[in-house]
Amino acid sequence: MKKIILGSMVAFALMQGVSFAKTFAKVDGEEITEKDIGILMRGMPGVSYEQLPQEAKTQIINQAIERRLLIKQAKKEKIENSKEYKDALALVQDDLALEIWMGKQMNEVKVSDSEIKDFYNKNKKEFLQPEAVKVSHILVKSEAEAKSIIAELKKSGKDLPNKFAQLAREKSQDATAQNGGSLGWFVRAQKMVPEFTNAAFKLKKGEYTKTPVKTDFGFHVIYAEDKRSERTLTLDESKARIEQVLKVQKFKDSVQKEGQDLRKKAKIEVY
Repeated sequence: MKKIILGSMVAFALMQGVSFAKTFAKVDGEEITEKDIGILMRGMPGVSYEQLPQEAKTQIINQAIERRLLIKQAKKEKIENSKEYKDALALVQDDLALEIWMGKQMNEVKVSDSEIKDFYNKNKKEFLQPEAVKVSHILVKSEAEAKSIIAELKKSGKDLPNKFAQLAREKSQDATAQNGGSLGWFVRAQKMVPEFTNAAFKLKKGEYTKTPVKTDFGFHVIYAEDKRSERTLTLDESKARIEQVLKVQKFKDSVQKEGQDLRKKAKIEVY
């Protein structure tokens, strides 16, 4: 239970240090910022707004707009003067005070360059970026269809990327068709079918499979948009991530120590 409570407080404390400068929309002159988006995305831990497809982003923004409109309506109806509102507000005041205090504590945590460098040197394996390939694909039912697509690609010349995306939108039976067949970046460790993974990683940047790739889903034509070799991220590239990790750990340690110290001084009776 302690871990759950502390975890939620860490999440809130992190939000306290975030700037909400970006504006996504305005409702009667009031800005919809990253704070509004963050509130709606609390139910999607580990997912950032930027990772969402455009359709989902639009949906989130519309939800934020509707939420702001309903808040304005509630205030217009003087809900803040009701007994129900005042009773509910009294219940959350203690939690709110604690959360704001936590936010201030988080902002006071400092991490030095030497601490960051030491962490990096001791944990270099954590910063290994595996080999990855960025691919698009076209999925069809028959080998003949796949061969026909490959024949069309052979005629495309320098227009290959656009031609591949066009054929994917027109002929692919995969959900990625609307995005030109794009699957984005993936690494070998991801759960793609072996036949697909092996074929994709054999390609060089800008190449496509000259023969259809058969899987349980059908026949694929795969295009390697980009490719990167395995490498270790530099200290500069890793600095922000390390600083956040160390800051959170220091914050947790500090809060736990504070709680233990206060417990020793307090008169506690458990029934």
